[in-house]
Amino acid sequence: MVLDAVRTSVTIRAVGFDLDYTLAVPTRDRETILRDAATAAGAPPLSRDAYLDAHQEHLTGETRAPIFETLLDARNSDADPDAVATSYREHIADALVPVDGAAAFLADLRERYPVGLLTNGPRVAQRDKLATLGWEEAFDVALVTGELTAGKPNAAAFEALLDALGSEAGETAYVGDDVNADIGGAGDAGLVPIQVVFEGGPDPDPRAAAHVERTELIDRLPAILDGL
Repeated sequence: MVLDAVRTSVTIRAVGFDLDYTLAVPTRDRETILRDAATAAGAPPLSRDAYLDAHQEHLTGETRAPIFETLLDARNSDADPDAVATSYREHIADALVPVDGAAAFLADLRERYPVGLLTNGPRVAQRDKLATLGWEEAFDVALVTGELTAGKPNAAAFEALLDALGSEAGETAYVGDDVNADIGGAGDAGLVPIQVVFEGGPDPDPRAAAHVERTELIDRLPAILDGL
């Protein structure tokens, strides 16, 4: 089911995507993955909420080690942040799967539009996800904020995507699930945000030009793009 769409007078000429929870999902919840990864690396249990807060402060780094250094310091733990980062990356890779039909969908969409990826996170972590999925060549451009000067929702991240795609903001759709990083960030940067919604995810945000259930993203997105 496509949720309420807001008509706008634009022609979409390029499409950008978020990665996590939009095109790829974990088979286990991230809290469990974090717990298991910390245990395997000899670290104490770590809070998922604290991880997300620290992650937001390290969107342009090389690895997750600074994130885990912050978390381990708060727990007075002498566990190795690099070891925890490696363990977490490996546990994520073991659990990460694409949305059904995503690879063929992206290939088809690239016949109609330049298609880009803009994903928040350290370079090693996010590039490893693309390698795990076999998606190194799945996009015309694939940007990881660990390689940029700013992460989403900063407008500079979206401007980097527009530059790489060679498209204008008002003619570029951006598809993601996070209401702040994706929907608010893309909208504030002048792109046309499309929110992917799913059970347990954020509520539909009124700033989005359209909303689509993740289970119907593959089937419905082309028509949504045509209708904007």
